[in-house]
Formats: sequence, C-alpha cells, structure tokens
Amino acid sequence: MADMTALPLQRYIASLDNTCLPRILQVLSGVYFQGSIYEISGSEVCFSTGDLIKVIGIELLSVCCEDISNDEKFELPINHTGLFKVVPEEMPYSTIEEMVSLRPVGLESCLPFTFTCHSKMTLGNFTLGAGKVLTVLSIERPVGEEAQVRCHIRGQQEASAEICIPLSSQGEFSECESEECFTLQEIMSSPCLRSRRFRFMNTTKYERPLLLSPVYQVQAIMSLRKNVLKFPSSLEVDVVDVTEQCKDVDFVTPLSLTEVLSQPDESFPAVVEVLEGPETRSLFKCSWLPELGQGSHLVFHKKGSLPMVLLSSMKSRKAQQYFLVSQQYGGRFRRRPREFNSVYELYVASIQAKGLKVSVTKNCEEVEEEGLPALSVGEQLVVLRCEKMELPCGSSMGQKQSVEALLCQRLQEPDDEDDDDEEEIKQEDEREEIFLPLYMQGHFMEVLADNKKYKLKDLGKEYSLPQDVKVVGRDSELEVDPLFGFACLRVEGAMIEPTIQASFPHRPDQCFEIPVQWLSMSVSFIKEPLPWPSDQPPKFKVETVTEVTDTFFYEFRKQENSDAAPPPRPPKPNLSSSKPCKKSSKASKKSSKANKSKHQPDKSTPTKEFSDLTLNSKKRPPAPPPPAILDDQPPPVIPRKYSTAEVTTAKALPNTYVDVGESKKKVPLCDVDADVDSDHDYETVDETLISVMRNAQESIIFYEK
Repeated sequence: MADMTALPLQRYIASLDNTCLPRILQVLSGVYFQGSIYEISGSEVCFSTGDLIKVIGIELLSVCCEDISNDEKFELPINHTGLFKVVPEEMPYSTIEEMVSLRPVGLESCLPFTFTCHSKMTLGNFTLGAGKVLTVLSIERPVGEEAQVRCHIRGQQEASAEICIPLSSQGEFSECESEECFTLQEIMSSPCLRSRRFRFMNTTKYERPLLLSPVYQVQAIMSLRKNVLKFPSSLEVDVVDVTEQCKDVDFVTPLSLTEVLSQPDESFPAVVEVLEGPETRSLFKCSWLPELGQGSHLVFHKKGSLPMVLLSSMKSRKAQQYFLVSQQYGGRFRRRPREFNSVYELYVASIQAKGLKVSVTKNCEEVEEEGLPALSVGEQLVVLRCEKMELPCGSSMGQKQSVEALLCQRLQEPDDEDDDDEEEIKQEDEREEIFLPLYMQGHFMEVLADNKKYKLKDLGKEYSLPQDVKVVGRDSELEVDPLFGFACLRVEGAMIEPTIQASFPHRPDQCFEIPVQWLSMSVSFIKEPLPWPSDQPPKFKVETVTEVTDTFFYEFRKQENSDAAPPPRPPKPNLSSSKPCKKSSKASKKSSKANKSKHQPDKSTPTKEFSDLTLNSKKRPPAPPPPAILDDQPPPVIPRKYSTAEVTTAKALPNTYVDVGESKKKVPLCDVDADVDSDHDYETVDETLISVMRNAQESIIFYEK
C-alpha cells in the first residue's frame, strides 16, 4: 500500500490478517449511511475526510452474499450451517497452472476435481483428444523437475488410465461442476475460494450465483477518542494505507481517572493534559477544582489508596459543611458527647459501643399500654442489651404483644439530705433495670469519662463511628486549617479511597489528593518534562482536608446504609383489650399530675369547689327563675345578703338570666306622677322593678362568691 492506492474499506480489510497489524489508514471519501454521524453497538462513529484510523484488530463477524446479476446483498452469520458449491468459471483457462492456482490450498475437499480440455493435446507418445474429462488426483512437485498433475481419464468401454500433465501445458481448459461442498468457514479461510462464485447446495432456495465476501468487526483507535472504536468493515468508505508515512504520529488516547490507576507505577510522575474537565455541578468545593479546565496541565505524582474519613459540622444558623479528611491530618481531636433523639439511635450506637452511658435531657411521661416508662431529666442510663418485652395489653385473641426493647440500667445519685435507710433504698434503685422500646422517642446525651486528645487515625481505632469531636489542636502543616474553630464536628464514617496525588506545574510542591471514584474527568499523558530538575525533586506538601458538598454526603450515606433496616414502628393499639390498661394509664397520669402539682402548683387550675362554678363546667347550677309578677300585688322582697364592708350604693350589673324586656312589658314605668316642684326631672321607678333588680344583683353576687 506504499503507492497510496485508494481501496474500499471492505476490500482492504479482507486483505489483512492479524499478523500484519497495526495499520494506519486515512479516510479519503465515502458515503455514510444515516448521515455522517451514526451509532453502532452503542458507540458513536464519525469519519471525516482526512481522519487517521489506527487498525489494531479484526474479527470475522459475518459473510456478505452479493448477487452479481442484480447487485442484491444480504448477510449470513459465520456459523451458518448451509453448504455451498463452486460455480465453474465461464471463461476457459489458458494453462493448467492458472486453473490449479484458484483451487483452495490445505483443504482435504479440494481434490479430486474435474476439468475438460477443449483442444487436442499431445503428451509424449499419448494424444489426448478434445472434450475429454479429466479428474485431478494429486499435484506432484518432484525436486529438480517440472510440477505436474496426476489425472485419471475414463476411456471407451469403461476403460481408465492415469496420466501426468505438466502444469505449463497450454490449451483451453474449463472446470466441470463438482459435487464438493464448502462451509462459510472453509470459504472464508481460503483466499482462493473467496475469489470464486458459489451457489447454495439446495438449489430450490437460491439458484443464482453469489459472490461471498467477509465482514469484519474492525477495532481501531482515533485521536481524541475515549474508547477503542468497533465498526463493521462493510462501511462504504474509501481508505488509503499511510502506515509508512505516519510512523511517528501519536494517537492521543483519553484515559479516565480509573484507567489512570491501571497504569504501571513506572509511568509516574508524569505530566498530563485535561481533555475533558469535571462536571460543572461537582461534588467538591475546593480551591483546585476550578483550575481543572479543558487544556490545563497537571502533574500526577503517584497513585494509591488512602484511608479517609467524612466529617460534618453540626446544624446551626450557618449552612452545614462537609469535609473529606485524610487520616494523615495532623490536628488533634477531643471527643464530644453525642445526642440521640430516639431509643433506636441509642440501639444503633450501642451495637458498636458496648456499655454506652447516656443522660436523659427531656422528661418522658409513662404510657403503660405502649410500654413506655417515665424518664426524668438528669437520669443516667447504661445500655445493656436488646431483648424482647411484652406489652401490658395483649391482642384481641388473648395473646400478649412482644416488641424489641433496650434493657437499660437506671442510675440515680442519692441526695445528701436523705437518711441512711433511704440511701440504702436508693442504692438498690441504682440497679433498677428498665425496658425502652425501640420505637420510643426520647432525648439523650452521651456521658463521657475521658478528656484525652486523639489523632484522627487513633480516634478511629479506639472508638466506633459516628463520633462527635472538636479540633483542639490545628494541623501545623496547613496554612489555614478549615476544621479548627468548629464547636463540634461529627465523624460520619471512614473509607479506603483510591486516589491520585497531583499538583499544578506552576506550583508542583502544593499537592492534593484526587478521589478517583468521586470525580469524572479524562486526561492524556503528554511528553512534557517535569517542572523540576530530575535530581532535585521539591519537598511536597499534601492538602489533607477537602471540602465536599451535601450531595457527596448523601451519596456516601446512601452507599453506607443501603442495607440498613428502618426503625421499628410502634404496635397498633387494640381497642377491645386495652380498656383496663387505659384506666391504669389514666390513673398513672393523674398521680403524676398530682405529684407534679405538689412541687409546682398551677394557679390557673381551679380547685374542686370552684371547678363546679365555672361557666364552662358541665355541673354548673341552673339560673334561678324570675319571680312571678302579678298585676294586683308586688312580688315578695328577699332580704339582701351583704357584708358590712360592702358599699350600699353599688350599682347592680344586668343579669343575663333575667328577661328584662319581658318585665318591662308587664310593669309600667310611669304609674306615679312626676313631682313638678322638684328641682330635678327624675322619673319615679316602680317598687316592683326595684325588687327585680335586687334579685338579679343577689344572683350575681352569689355566683361571684
């Protein structure tokens, strides 16, 4: 192909085998079906004029069958079980050697085959007449002599003979149709057979002659392509072989960070170029991330796996922050007590921390039918183990309900004012064991006994995670320690992360760790010298704290708790069997309220005497009926009850239980004539009305008392 001859891709690939690869091809022209960009086996393929393709492998996929009479094409799989016969050529051969050269080599079925000589031949003392049918038995190539074919000839009256004919013998020779059959595998394995025409052995299926050509799956690489391309050789593309002219051309192969990890250790350190930067919505919030743009250069120092932990700040007015910290971090931590908002959280923490000790931070009332005990602020509990407990109220079938609960030991400190006997009783109470159902809500705080300072790697060895900590000694290797200053940090979990230690060429000593599994980008190794003398590498400083986003935190928790069981639900209440239990729970609530009222009396709560006199009470007495008023005689006057300190001139308030409007109709207000001699124009009030008003006033005073 050194003469730059353009060939169709199909014909060129058919002339190759894996021993002569790789080969570099250049696309000249062609017709692209379904547009210039199409998708084959999930890979997008686009060939433009001038593109260079480096073929690194070929694999036979199928066979293209072309009907030369009407240019009809179809494909058959390479494992097709049908057999094919060779169609004799219409044009005669001029020599036997030309005819034999088109026979398959190395196939047992290639011999014998028959041919006809259309002209008269003289072979020594033997003359072979025209039209005789000869059967080639073997091809003999004696040393130092001319090669010849041993043929069998059938004469008259079933007579037969064998003759040897030199391959150089000239004449008009034609093949006879043979009964020998070939499979597609046999045809494709022989270059001689691939140039012949065939037809199906079953002539009723397809009688016309076919030209068979192999269809390969081509494996190639192109510059700036991420993966190895795979496409069929049947593409209608014209190519030219430029292997000799493009020996020094480097095919840039993009590598993902995961593929970089598979490179040998001898490849590092090296300079790489970023071909495709990280996504704009990244999982990291760090200073080096914005500099990883397309075309930027990086120095990859080494690869490896580092133990790392994920820290989170506590929720406050500020936004919550998350940090991915290497265990090489040099700061010092001090443990902080953890807070738990349910018994289930206590249970999860107690699995990893045996003998967990907590303090109750919020009162919990007792609910007997649900098995919830009463807890007071300041009580200390030691978590022992998880057991089954039976609820006081059973099911409707008479069976008791059992739920999972934490068995805890309640600790109480004795008061100094108690007597010795009471102290002994309280010492027994210190060993009191209570059950806390896992579905119970509560507020607890861990009780810590030590005040030591820990390194991050030591903290993970001695205690289980999660743990609440505070940085009490900053990392001196960092210019600014982002973890120092937080009131509390939570160590969420630990992981072993495959990382690549990298830096930028303009500051090669400032290194950072790239977590490979959490950052998606593609790079390529370039032939650029390292930014320091070969014998004087700089002293490297590695950034051990990387701030991440909340999305990173949620993805980490999703992977960590993928198989975690949800918290248990409280049992469904049974109305038929829980009635007596409700009474007992109400009694316990009343007793707890009574005990509470002894210590903290509530002034807003009415006493027993006044509770029956409130307007909202169901037992308030009915209002006294208004006295019967007769037209002929005034109503009786009830003497007023009042104290000596009461002012007699007090004005009465209107009574809502007296129909004042009705009394106005029955009692006329102006039966007595006005005193014209009086200086004041007052109306005279009837005595009956005065009596009614007195009764109303007394009723009000009675209710006020």
